[in-house]
Amino acid sequence: GDKAFAEFLTDEIKEERKIQKHKSLPKMSGGWELEVHGTEAKLLRKVAGEKITVTFNINNSIPPSVEEEEEETQGQQKPDEQEPDITSTPNFVVEVIKDDTKQTLVLDCHYPEDEVGQEGEDESDIFTIREVSFQPTGESEWKETNYTLNTDSLDWALYDHLMDFLADRGVDNTFADELIELSTALEHQEYIKFLEDLKSFVKCQ
Repeated sequence: GDKAFAEFLTDEIKEERKIQKHKSLPKMSGGWELEVHGTEAKLLRKVAGEKITVTFNINNSIPPSVEEEEEETQGQQKPDEQEPDITSTPNFVVEVIKDDTKQTLVLDCHYPEDEVGQEGEDESDIFTIREVSFQPTGESEWKETNYTLNTDSLDWALYDHLMDFLADRGVDNTFADELIELSTALEHQEYIKFLEDLKSFVKCQ
């Protein structure tokens, strides 16, 4: 059984490599530096007295509807770039740190599931801000006792200002599009690596 499993994995890896769109991870425009630790990626950029970091994790970032067909259909037909077969749309957290304060503004963003494939209005944002809070700078653990603003019931004018605040720091629709591209490439790379590890594990006597 293991031998058949290993042979299956070998073919699978070959197929996945064939359709791999990016041999190396795509670059983000806007001068973001990328750090990758396993499935977690961090983008950093400094702007006039501020440090902005965007963190996301590719685990569970593929919408469930396409997950089952991932192996069969991933990238088979690519003539139409508008229809990526499988995309990773991770939640991402934006942290803005001002040099002279002890606080970090944290914005928890995500891609609404129904809007990723939207047509028509170019104006609408492809990501939304879900929560906003202040966290002490340099603390790795978020404090549950800090007030967290949920945007569901937020005054839309305040929400718009928050979106503009992000856009001024380079987190806008273009960024969000490129993030999907980056995350999808990273997810595929990790998937292939996982298959390879699984193969060695299965073959190991």
